[in-house]
Amino acid sequence: MIRPVRLPLPPSVYADTAVAPAATPPLDVNRNVSVAIIGGGFTGLSTALHLAEQGTDCVVLEAQEPGWGASGNNGGHTNPGLKHDPDQIEADFGADLGGRMVAFSYGTTTFTHDLIRRYQIPCEARQQGTLRAAYHDASAAAIERTAEQCIRRGMPVAVFDREKLREVTGSDRYVCAMFDARGGDLHPLNYARGLARAAISAGAAVHGETLALSLRREGLRWRIETPRAVVRAEKVLIATNGFTDDLWPSLRRTVIPVFSSIAATAPLPDEVVRAIMPTRSVLYESGHITVYYRIDQHNRLLMGGRGPMRWIKSPTDVAYLMRYAERLWPQLKGVAWTHGWNSRLAITKDHYPHVHEPAESLLISLGCNGRGVALSTAMGAQLARRLIGGVKAAIDMPVTGIKPIPLHAFWPVAVTGAVIAGRVRDRLGL
Repeated sequence: MIRPVRLPLPPSVYADTAVAPAATPPLDVNRNVSVAIIGGGFTGLSTALHLAEQGTDCVVLEAQEPGWGASGNNGGHTNPGLKHDPDQIEADFGADLGGRMVAFSYGTTTFTHDLIRRYQIPCEARQQGTLRAAYHDASAAAIERTAEQCIRRGMPVAVFDREKLREVTGSDRYVCAMFDARGGDLHPLNYARGLARAAISAGAAVHGETLALSLRREGLRWRIETPRAVVRAEKVLIATNGFTDDLWPSLRRTVIPVFSSIAATAPLPDEVVRAIMPTRSVLYESGHITVYYRIDQHNRLLMGGRGPMRWIKSPTDVAYLMRYAERLWPQLKGVAWTHGWNSRLAITKDHYPHVHEPAESLLISLGCNGRGVALSTAMGAQLARRLIGGVKAAIDMPVTGIKPIPLHAFWPVAVTGAVIAGRVRDRLGL
């Protein structure tokens, strides 16, 4: 019998402050279900919840514990939209599907916060807005274009100038920013654990430490081998994102698994927090290499960005984030940084989320491209609709074929090179 290795949670501030996890014991008896979901992050858990709400029996199979990956270890931002601008999305996919993609993606944050309120999930959720900020003219022009397209579509978006940004961030670093009132933040590990509880209470089965070892067709059903038991399902969803393996041919080579790192301070004095981020909006920078940050409900500053393409354990592993915080706010010099951690997210070549149906009754969803908290939550309802209704059930994302990325084996070198080049271009304002 294969015994999967149980890994500890990354050493995050979330792990140290989280609510107790739901009971998700390893699967140790064979199961026959309507839908099996492989992957217990936000996508898998939300899909299970929305299936169970509609009376569909389903089981979630997670290799570690629900929320162990990027779902429970990200920056905690709930940001609306996709990577591309609304006009570009409609140009790429047409007025109908493109328009639905825009409406759906910019509505994901409200969807997520409404779900949190409906299930009373204790995850420190706030909806106090997202700032997408520029510190050089090239990025400022891009932000103004995005804002114009959003405003044209009636979205609650505004452009902040340098003076306004100094007021809401306490820094004179930024030229302009787009403020979207629908954005917000939360405690991601508490949210993942709350989603698991909600799914279980609705009737779904959720099993941690249950690695899917193989997936193959067996008559009219799918057969999934796990270390202790076999699951037979009418339909299957694969939602493994940055931890996608070779369970389905070529799927791993359709995404680039990229580490995103976060450093957190000890709780800061109230007067310092009022000076640096008084509105409690979250902020991410518009550049080739994104830095993002927020003040949590306990006055900690959480600074995130690209770090080493390996696991880290200490804030000193991402010392550049600490130095950058002191550049933004010199009064932080000498503050205690208590945590540093990271996890893997999935980047697609075209920077769109990918949904695939490579075989009958098999659905795949991955590639949130750094917008996973709200996007993957809302995708759960879309995927549940497709799993229940089949190919005739339209969803608000394109369903595409699997296209492996050329020279995928060289992704670690390529990512490291892209990060270095991106930082140079950002410094030069290119």
